[in-house]
Amino acid sequence: MALTRRQREILDYIREFIAEQGYSPSLEEIGAHFGLSSVATVHKHVQHLLEKGVVRRVSNSSRSLEPVEDAPPAQISNIRSTQSTPDYAGEVLALPLLGEVAAGEPIEALENPEPIFVPAELAPRGKELFVLRVRGSSMIDEQICDGDYVVVESRAHANQGETVVALVHGEEATLKKFYRQGPIVRLVPANESMQPMEFPAEDVLVRGVVRGLLRSY
Repeated sequence: MALTRRQREILDYIREFIAEQGYSPSLEEIGAHFGLSSVATVHKHVQHLLEKGVVRRVSNSSRSLEPVEDAPPAQISNIRSTQSTPDYAGEVLALPLLGEVAAGEPIEALENPEPIFVPAELAPRGKELFVLRVRGSSMIDEQICDGDYVVVESRAHANQGETVVALVHGEEATLKKFYRQGPIVRLVPANESMQPMEFPAEDVLVRGVVRGLLRSY
């Protein structure tokens, strides 16, 4: 089980609110605390906490959340700039597998600390690198398929047309081709049946550029 950084923060806030007030916060109060104007966004985070078994509802009221104190400790995760330097011992390198990224609609990427071994030729020397497992089919015209692993160079910038891992609205990661057009960033799938996504540039953070591809048969 893994929680994103935001989910962990909301869980901690629910615990603190109940300890101080004796009842759980409403979705509106959670949103106000974290500066989230959309109740739907708060509901999505809370629903993930429910699905992961770290909170439960004790009634159908708006203040019915209760932390599950005997739940297994949650891993905290978020796509971030890593300081991992590849181990160049021989021709196979151990890189950190940070979880999954959607090649369809954006989803949250979860960190998994276990290593994955990749050929040295896919890992440029002197670069900070990590690996993500691909979900979805929006990059199939670039031969990136569901279940593949991409080797990503951790970078905060990208050139036009590069395939990137981008963080949208600070919380959701997606795998797309990157194009900057003035104040707008276009995240373009490599699948003719899907449409590009456009966002204000300030809502998109590049977390890395794809440098290699691994596939299991």
